[in-house]
Amino acid sequence: MARLADYFVLVGYDPGKRGSGDGQGQILQRFPEKDWEDNPFPQGIELFCQPSGWQLFPEMNPPSFFVAVLTDINSERHYCACFTFWEPLDSSQAQSHPRNGGEEEEEEASSPVQPTQLFAPKSLVLVSRLDHAEVFRNSLGLIYTIYVDGMSVALESVVGNLLTCTIPITGGAQRTICLGAGDRQVIQTPINDSLPVSSCSVALLFRQLGITNVLHLFCAALTEHKILFLSSSYQRLTDACRALLALMFPLKYSFTYVPILPAQLLEVLSTPTPFIIGVHSIFQSETQELLDVVIADLDGGTVSVPECVHISLLPEPLLQQTREALSMVLDPELEVADLAFPPSTISASSLKMQDKEIRAVFLRLFAQLLQGYRWCLHIIRIHPEPVIRFHKAAFLGQRGLTEDDFLTKVLEGMAFAGFVTERGAPYRSIDLFDELVAYEVKRMRAEEGNKQKVLRHIRELAEKLYKNENPYPAVTMHTVKKPKEGHHLRAQQKPFPRLDEGLVQWIIDQATAKLQTAPPAVKAEVKCMVPSGPPIAAIMERNGNAMANSARRLEVVRNCISYVFENKMLEAKKLFPAVLRAMKGRAARQCLAQELHLHVQQNRAVLDHQQFDFVIRMMNCCLQDCTAMDEHGIAAALLPLVTAFCRKLSPGITQFAYSCVQEHVVWTNIQFWEAMFYCDVQNHIRALYLDSAEESHLEEEDNQEAKSALEIASEQLRLWPTMSKEKQQELIQKEESTVFSQAIHYANRMSYLLLPLDTSKSRLLRSSGLGDVESVSNSFVTNSIAGSVAESYDTESGFEDAESSDVANYVVRFINRFVDKVCTESGVTNEHLKGLHVMIPDIVQMHIETLDAVHRESKRLPPIQKPKLLRPSLLAGEECVLEGLRVYLLPDGREEAAGGSVGGPPLLPAEGAIFLTTYRIIFKGTPTDPLVGEQVVIRSFPIASLTKEKKISVQAQVDQFIQEGLQLRSCTFQLLKIAFDEEVASDSAEVFRKHLHKLRYPQHVRGTFAFTVGQSPKQAMQPKAKEKNPSLRTLSKNLVKNAKKTIGRQYVTRKKYTPPTWDQRGSQHFPEDNEDEISVSEEMDRSTLTPSTTIRPSDKMTINHLVERACCKDYQRLGLGTLSSSLTRSKSEPFRISTVNRMYAICRSYPGLLIVPQSIQDNTIQRISRCYRQSRFPVVCWRSARTKAVLLRSGGLHGKGVVGLFKSQNAPSPGPSQTDSTSLEQEKYLQAVINSMPHYADAGGRNTLSGFTSAHMSSTDVSDRRQPKLGSLMKQVMGGKDDGPSTIGRGGKWGSIRASGRGSGYALSVDIGSRLAGKDLLAAPHNGTAAEPALLRPHRASLYIIGDKSQLKGVKPDPLQHWEVVPIEVFDVRQVKASFKKLMKACVPGCPSTEPSLAYLRSLEESEWLSQIHKILQISVLVVELLDTGSSVLVSLEDGWDITTQVVSLVQLLSDPYYRTLEGFRLLVEKEWLSFGHRFSQRGAQTLAGQSSGFAPIFLQFLDCVHQIHLQFPMEFEFSQYYLKFLSYHYISNRFRTFLLDSDYERIELGLLYEEKGEKKGQQVCKSIWEYIERLNKKAPVFFNYMYAPEDGEVLRPYSNISNLKVWDYYTEETLSEGPSYDWELSQGQVEPVEEDRQDTSAPQTKRKIIWPCYDSRRRLEPDAISRLLEELQSLEVELGQVPERWKETWDKVKASQRTEARQEGSRTPSSLLMSSGLSHHRRSLGVYLQESGVGSSLNLSLDSDTSSTSTPSSGRQGGRRSTSTLYSHFQMAESENRSYEGSLYKKGAFMKPWKPRWFVLDKTKHQLRYYDSRMDTECKGVIDLAEVESITPGAPTMGAPKTVDEKAFFDLKTTKRVYNFCAQDVQVAQQWIDRIQSCLSDA
Repeated sequence: MARLADYFVLVGYDPGKRGSGDGQGQILQRFPEKDWEDNPFPQGIELFCQPSGWQLFPEMNPPSFFVAVLTDINSERHYCACFTFWEPLDSSQAQSHPRNGGEEEEEEASSPVQPTQLFAPKSLVLVSRLDHAEVFRNSLGLIYTIYVDGMSVALESVVGNLLTCTIPITGGAQRTICLGAGDRQVIQTPINDSLPVSSCSVALLFRQLGITNVLHLFCAALTEHKILFLSSSYQRLTDACRALLALMFPLKYSFTYVPILPAQLLEVLSTPTPFIIGVHSIFQSETQELLDVVIADLDGGTVSVPECVHISLLPEPLLQQTREALSMVLDPELEVADLAFPPSTISASSLKMQDKEIRAVFLRLFAQLLQGYRWCLHIIRIHPEPVIRFHKAAFLGQRGLTEDDFLTKVLEGMAFAGFVTERGAPYRSIDLFDELVAYEVKRMRAEEGNKQKVLRHIRELAEKLYKNENPYPAVTMHTVKKPKEGHHLRAQQKPFPRLDEGLVQWIIDQATAKLQTAPPAVKAEVKCMVPSGPPIAAIMERNGNAMANSARRLEVVRNCISYVFENKMLEAKKLFPAVLRAMKGRAARQCLAQELHLHVQQNRAVLDHQQFDFVIRMMNCCLQDCTAMDEHGIAAALLPLVTAFCRKLSPGITQFAYSCVQEHVVWTNIQFWEAMFYCDVQNHIRALYLDSAEESHLEEEDNQEAKSALEIASEQLRLWPTMSKEKQQELIQKEESTVFSQAIHYANRMSYLLLPLDTSKSRLLRSSGLGDVESVSNSFVTNSIAGSVAESYDTESGFEDAESSDVANYVVRFINRFVDKVCTESGVTNEHLKGLHVMIPDIVQMHIETLDAVHRESKRLPPIQKPKLLRPSLLAGEECVLEGLRVYLLPDGREEAAGGSVGGPPLLPAEGAIFLTTYRIIFKGTPTDPLVGEQVVIRSFPIASLTKEKKISVQAQVDQFIQEGLQLRSCTFQLLKIAFDEEVASDSAEVFRKHLHKLRYPQHVRGTFAFTVGQSPKQAMQPKAKEKNPSLRTLSKNLVKNAKKTIGRQYVTRKKYTPPTWDQRGSQHFPEDNEDEISVSEEMDRSTLTPSTTIRPSDKMTINHLVERACCKDYQRLGLGTLSSSLTRSKSEPFRISTVNRMYAICRSYPGLLIVPQSIQDNTIQRISRCYRQSRFPVVCWRSARTKAVLLRSGGLHGKGVVGLFKSQNAPSPGPSQTDSTSLEQEKYLQAVINSMPHYADAGGRNTLSGFTSAHMSSTDVSDRRQPKLGSLMKQVMGGKDDGPSTIGRGGKWGSIRASGRGSGYALSVDIGSRLAGKDLLAAPHNGTAAEPALLRPHRASLYIIGDKSQLKGVKPDPLQHWEVVPIEVFDVRQVKASFKKLMKACVPGCPSTEPSLAYLRSLEESEWLSQIHKILQISVLVVELLDTGSSVLVSLEDGWDITTQVVSLVQLLSDPYYRTLEGFRLLVEKEWLSFGHRFSQRGAQTLAGQSSGFAPIFLQFLDCVHQIHLQFPMEFEFSQYYLKFLSYHYISNRFRTFLLDSDYERIELGLLYEEKGEKKGQQVCKSIWEYIERLNKKAPVFFNYMYAPEDGEVLRPYSNISNLKVWDYYTEETLSEGPSYDWELSQGQVEPVEEDRQDTSAPQTKRKIIWPCYDSRRRLEPDAISRLLEELQSLEVELGQVPERWKETWDKVKASQRTEARQEGSRTPSSLLMSSGLSHHRRSLGVYLQESGVGSSLNLSLDSDTSSTSTPSSGRQGGRRSTSTLYSHFQMAESENRSYEGSLYKKGAFMKPWKPRWFVLDKTKHQLRYYDSRMDTECKGVIDLAEVESITPGAPTMGAPKTVDEKAFFDLKTTKRVYNFCAQDVQVAQQWIDRIQSCLSDA
């Protein structure tokens, strides 16, 4: 029984205490006056009566009621029911205390009439420990009614009765109470006290906030976040808080809980601990700055979670199921909302019932979350009272939820700790939850997904909950008097009377006396054994993820162990790798522990050395996958075994297994030890009681065995009260000694596993060990202390000062801390504990002494044989710097090598050594997995390509613990992740790093391998001795000195500056004097008087060399100017070779000879160059042979001289200024370039419409399908950089740039993109008048300048200029670097990931490498299109040496087939990359200076682009993909000198450029990569592309969309059998002899080979058919004793004979498919697109590509494809079959073109008319598709028609695109043709 109410308090406004702000309340009276003994009077009631502060009001408010909750120091909750009404304040009080509070003051000010009356609040408060809100409301209402209505009942007696009323707490009794005022109330108590009572608050909470919000709050409360409710109603706040607590049942909330927080206490909200608090919404603004509080606004229905708070939600699928169940309960209409015939009535349950249904859903949720929790309880003590611990790790492990954030947090929380203490007890009364979790879990499993059944179960539970709250449904009516209406508005109200304390006290005393005499009505609690329910394993089985074929794996584990113990070591060795692999699975690890356990029981624990070694390796492998929590109990199972297995080292000295398995994080986790200890104690205590039971009932032995510890404990607890005192004492004694002995045992065990074998080393403080993050416990307190892992030694592992390196002290402290914790928890007496503390240091000391002996002896054991180190083969001139250090090569995330996705053996980890040579870092070794056999694993890369080196520490690898490692990443897409063997001292690892660094970043380029090769490494670093006889090198040095002097000087004078010659330095010997001198004619400055100047011999020397440079040959090939001996050169040549830069005085990074317009003088160049960055002024680098358009390159413009030429054209200039003159010269320069184009001369040449009828312009052109039209190309290129691949279709408009700054005549603004596409061409003829607006330059500009958007801001082109600026956005070098880093990470991740393919694709996309390739290709294709249509292009981006070089080289490659040959590509690279100064050293970070800038693969990016084009046009390139990879590898390898240094100038300075002739003979080492490639190409066809069948003059237009780009296999492939195959001598040398042996021995055996991905080189082991045949030919020649012929000669012969055969037969035989151009159908299918798109629709091209320079390209070039006839040639047996009719006709060319005779073929099968140059011609010149013919009519002769022909012989053929004019020999032939074509049309 309990009192209904403890105190009755009357609280009023205190007029005396008025501070600065609100008033205060005071307690006027309280009853009883003295505190109850069992329940002291709570403090602070006056604050809670008026939570928003005590204020006076100008009018009476109606009375209000709410319940506040106070929590006392013992965390008991007190319910304060506050009933507040208003009383008038008597005037004397009001005047003596001027009013305050904002509202009233304002009123005073505003209204002249003062309100006569103020009202003060007064509260009646009941304080109770029971929560019967309705009863309190009625009782206080009754007291108020008596007072208001002046009833004739004494208030004292009512209060007295109220305070003396007692009711049962629980048990479902019904009690009627009467307070003596004619009232009657019935109180029902809940049947079971443990279930919370919620009436309808939960349902209300869901109505206010909705399902998702409440679930968030629920999870936040359980995971200990702070929660704040806001509402304008106090009652609602109390209800919401109560509801949240009811939802958390069976967990109890144990933090701050204040449903109504008074205004004065708002600072409580900034407390660091979690809370649930309610605050009135007028204080909402104060809650705004709380950063870590989840705020629920009940009135607005929102829950706001701050950014820094992460709420872990329920694990799926529980979350989804809970949501569905809640929506079924709350919104039953939802299910049938879509039905055509919805049921007539769907009754939602009443609010009270709905409330219980929601709670039922949450009860089910908890039952599912906590199912099987009782199986993880450890009972440590039974008497005097049970002590219970929960094994969290095991629970999470068995449930498979170790990763789940939510459950982990809940189990660590305070609420769950309370749950274990309260519900863990095995013998107590049980409630609904216990039954649910024990008996219903199976049912809930079964019903999952069946909505009806789930709903039925929810309803059943709800029934029970409802019954619990309302045990008697038919309740008798309450009768309580209520005051009359309007009572609070009565004018004169006497104040609430003061009650008579004496009288009330007297009533209370009487009642207490009565109670004492009455017998205690105790309802005996029904206690019983708590059911445990099914074990977790039984529940989890159905969805447990058993490993595939695990039975087979377990079999392997068992067999291997039995082999070990039977001493069949070889058998065991074979199975061992499989066992190690199986250990990844949990089942296998458990199986291992069980098997070993069986062998220990059979006394086979003493092993010989080999057995010991095997067992240790298995244990280590088993433990290395365990987390620190050991959730699967593996470490726990092995713990007894590590102290059992041992080997004898010498008489009397035994080594136990524990000394070899210490390197695991689990041993340093104190929580693991606690769980183990409790588990053992539980077993011992269970045994204690089982033994005693067995003595009495021996016959029941079998049943006894099955009893769990909890069952035994509950049995004992039931018997406890019946035992005698002595018996009880004896049991307590026994239990305590059990715990104590276990504590000693564990102190020993811990010292075994924590003290390292070599105690001199402080091995304990490994980074992975005690400082492991996982070992830091998650409770609030430790977290706040253990801010960092370093500190976690102190907090978690009990190692206070990390300074003392004495291992023994650490261990003693760790064990002490453990012992303290477990002993206090399990109630060991203090004396015993002190005894333990004394023992521990002795235990540790003893153990250290035994270990010393063991350590000594174990050192004497012969070491296990390690594989001998293999020496790598080296290149000529490569020398070893550091001998091999023994290391392990670890897997790095490329899964094939580790036996990944493809299957196959794990080649890594491999064991071997790492070598450092002058050129490479090489690992050579063998796989550690014995199954892989005797394979050799080699991985190497050039030192120069090292991009990142970082130290790593490697966790217990293979079998030993390896301390330190290195991860070396190379930009050749190699990664060496190595771990040093323990025999490698750490200082030798340091030496390795230092040497590596020194070699990677030499002081100067001279230090790189390409220079030091062949010299001894030491020499390389010494300064060179002065050379005695001057060679070319000294000459070149002098040359450079002069140049340096020159550079400092500006050309101030107009006189030509000639540098001092070499003659003045005394005669010197020229080694190459005997060669012809070439004198170079120069255009002299106009002011010089001499008509010509000869160049002095010294200058000739240099020029000799310059002329020999590759560029010059190329310029001559392109017809861009020759060097002639005199001035006879014709002035008509538009360009000349200028020697203005021969001293590198104008631009250091340009070559010595440059192509400039004929009309530009050298001194002009000097000035122009200043406008450009790095002085890289525009120079010509290529000219189209057909359109004569030129491609120029330059650096970007400087800010200042920018486009002075484009800006402010019309502004009046204030006299000629410096910048003006430069910009004029610049303008003149560009104009000169434009004038040099032949078609520019004839009145703007291309302005006529004829130029635009060409195929490129017509909008329905076939090429559309192949490529977007030029205009849209332009738009794509100019689209923002952010669109990445999606730029297609984003038009970048230029109109905006062009519209401004034009004369008024040019109001039209045209979007260049569409103008280029020829959409809005104006038909008016050009008559030279500039002022006509109609002439808005419908033609293309003659010169397009492609520049950077950012530089070209504010550019206003002038309508009369003939150039156009194309602003585009490009990425800078920084982005390339970043992108490349990410690309390397994607292709070679560095550490294995869980989903390799997904991670690979994701990181590939993030790297944006392909978007950059896309951008470069896109710009290049645009430039190609422009050049192809006859406009010149100047590429002027960044400094002109990165992306400019990429674009310019690609454009030439695409436009000119010459560059697609081996020779041409070399030339292209030499010209554009080497001569024009791409900064190879800078970008490749080749020296110490470049170290900080990092590696930027600009050239690699270019090669990747070439590779993409190669993939799309495999028949257009003479070189193979391997050639590109070879260059990619060697341009950063520093093996050759070709790609060293940043410009020709620097190469001359080093004497590199001209030395080769003189020095070559002496040395065998190739210094130039080109030479090397040439030699190699002669020997073997590695660089040759057999599919090479070029088409004449084809311009390639590759697709650049990202979907068409492929990741280059250079990035992903590797060959572990020989290392990278790009050092040809090395890879070739190794394999050939082996192959020969194979052929001899394996003649009878099979010829099949296994080729492993990632290991073998496929290209060599499975050569393509042609290489294979060539190889066989060669070996046959050798056999026959002939001199083998060069492969190229053989190939050429074969090709030639093939051609002649094909001609003779007149048909294509299948064999000729190899070489003939019949491959052209194959050409495209290998590319990305097929040709069938629009057959023959391309005839609107002009046919005479040879007759005029401006004509459009012929169909051979169009769209990059052949004419249609070749399309069908592969199934066309003989030409005659398809020729329905043929003959000769004249055909009129396109507009303004002459008539030409052509051979026409009408083809019915293909429905087309083809025409050829002559009858014998096999190449079709064009096709008219008959499907497009509209009509055929007789025609009239036009200009230029053949004169001799009859007029009637003309006829016209009209197609959808154009009209064709034909003319036959005579009328009959014409008629015949017309008839034939007509019949063809009608057939179709």
